[in-house]
Amino acid sequence: MRVHAAPVAVPLLACTLLLQTCGQIITRMPPTPVATPTLALTPPATLRPSSTPAPYTPAPTTTPTMTPTPITYTIQSGDSLLAIAGQFGVSVEALQDANGITNPGALQIGQELIVPRPPAADADQTPTATPTPLPFAIENVAFSQTPLGGLWCLGEIRNTTGEDLEQAAVSVALLDAQQKPLTQEQAPADLDFIPAGGSAPFAVHFSQPPISFASYLVTALTGIKGYVGSYYRDLAVRDTQGAGERYSAYTVSGIIANTGPEEAVGVAVTVTLYDALGRVIAERRAAPDHNVILKGGQTTFSIQLTPAGGPVANYRVVALGHRLLTPTPPGSTQSP
Repeated sequence: MRVHAAPVAVPLLACTLLLQTCGQIITRMPPTPVATPTLALTPPATLRPSSTPAPYTPAPTTTPTMTPTPITYTIQSGDSLLAIAGQFGVSVEALQDANGITNPGALQIGQELIVPRPPAADADQTPTATPTPLPFAIENVAFSQTPLGGLWCLGEIRNTTGEDLEQAAVSVALLDAQQKPLTQEQAPADLDFIPAGGSAPFAVHFSQPPISFASYLVTALTGIKGYVGSYYRDLAVRDTQGAGERYSAYTVSGIIANTGPEEAVGVAVTVTLYDALGRVIAERRAAPDHNVILKGGQTTFSIQLTPAGGPVANYRVVALGHRLLTPTPPGSTQSP
């Protein structure tokens, strides 16, 4: 991962979307991002108007209690705990706990797993509160209108949990002067796996935003302790270059090298563009020229983005792939 600086120019702004006070009504103008402070998910004692949006950790939501009524799944070639967990809508930790798995790399083809699940319908079950998602930070938020009247909220998740993080997603609410939600949307981070201390961009789209809103609130929606599993992280980003008009199309190119001991498959590159204030003004995930990189090999990439503002001051590139899980005969083990 590398962060590079590009020349900074003073932009000629046609108009600006100002989000300065919670008590002032802001009318949407033609697209330009607005400076916003880092939003740390620390709950205030009360929610009152202030000069900045009032972030807080949402109260726990209620979900049905998990019951011991399980289903079973037979491991197939190429399966991983993460893929199985996603298929059944459970966490990797729940699968490990239900099956006493201490070494996920020792899964065997044909092995049966117990998959815990919510009850189909148990009217007498009392809902219980689920824990708040891991408290990651939300930073560098900016807004930009689309030519068709939509609204984008761009920003960045920073993993401050001290643990690897996956399934991270955010919720963005647009608020009126009384701090009541006018509309709300959500979106996942554009990186499936965020190491401790790492960051990942997100982009939340409002297709029909309100005509005006006074402030906004960005909160952590989901986020669980990450499991490396089939993720392949030994990919180095090299020789990157950024070029473009800095207010319109901007292209980032470079090389992805496999520095690890295995073949990397399903490789994806995530590029984030920033303005001089550090705000996210564009982000995109795309495949490099070859999304399979042999051990010791490399490939090139060239990704074009359209900044929602500018000029582009710097950019960040992250590459992430997966291990190639090959079939193994019963009784043998797969590489973790």
